[in-house]
Amino acid sequence: MRSRTTESLVGIFMVAGMLALLFLAIHVSGLTPVSKSDHYRVIAEFDNVGSLKQRAPVRIAGVTIGRVDSILLDRKTFRAKVVLLIENGSNHLPTDTEAHIQTEGILGANYVALTPGFDQIDLTDGGKIAVTHPALILENLIGQMLFKAKEKSGHDQ
Repeated sequence: MRSRTTESLVGIFMVAGMLALLFLAIHVSGLTPVSKSDHYRVIAEFDNVGSLKQRAPVRIAGVTIGRVDSILLDRKTFRAKVVLLIENGSNHLPTDTEAHIQTEGILGANYVALTPGFDQIDLTDGGKIAVTHPALILENLIGQMLFKAKEKSGHDQ
């Protein structure tokens, strides 16, 4: 009888542990549901989004204020059209706000960093961020550096 009680307690402990890990994984991955009524949409077009993904954070000064809703290719301009969901509590973004695609650390995930401007008019639902800065691709930077080093060593001879 004692063995069954011990096995039952271990089983309950294991199920609780697995549920806690599942909850943690969902919470950390950003898969929590986002109510679109609590957010408004802002559009930004980039020349290169790098490895930016849907549900990537949108931040101002390191504080998350929204998420990337979708990333599409504009067939006319061949630029990436990124739709951002911004929390209603952060609805005072000036129309001259700039958007940058940045990387968390050296090899981390990409996110959208916003730099608010000083305009008196705020972005509204469906508004567009005019000034954007594309993602810096590490491979491209290394390639440029190697090309310049090779070019410089060729001139020295």
